[in-house]
Amino acid sequence: MRIITGQYKGRHFDIPRTFKARPTTDFAKENIFNVLTAYLDWEDAEALDLFSGTGSISLELVSRGCRHVVSVEADRDHHAFIKQCLSRLGTDRCVAIRGDVFRFLKSCHQQFDFIFADPPYALPKLTDIPDLVLNGDLLKEGGIFVFEHGKQNDFSAHPRFLEHRSYGSVNFTLFR
Repeated sequence: MRIITGQYKGRHFDIPRTFKARPTTDFAKENIFNVLTAYLDWEDAEALDLFSGTGSISLELVSRGCRHVVSVEADRDHHAFIKQCLSRLGTDRCVAIRGDVFRFLKSCHQQFDFIFADPPYALPKLTDIPDLVLNGDLLKEGGIFVFEHGKQNDFSAHPRFLEHRSYGSVNFTLFR
């Protein structure tokens, strides 16, 4: 896993082979961040990374200048890996929380400029996530929510749908 651009551009982190997480591919990550540059100013943004997995998105957000990133991951080993990566970067701009995303969404009272969610594609409650995020008053006015999902999901009829991007088997739906 590598950081695409920003302060930590080019930094590599070896993901343990035992991990179940499927990190967003570098190709897909680079392309979606290129799209997002038209919508967001990363400098001083506050971001939330849900279902963080390997922490790839959280690390990218820190590297691009986000002032504060909250990374939420339930798996103990993945959470520990994210904390280890943050420690290697020597940054305190990201808080890694080990916990259930659905519980976190119910209890969070902070607002964010950018929210990213990459749940397991087979998650039973996957289609509930956009409404949980968007109706939970977590996104600041003008903020962007990016939802990564499989090709079988279509959120284009959602009232806050902004656009859809597909990179191979990776699909992103953007909401505002």
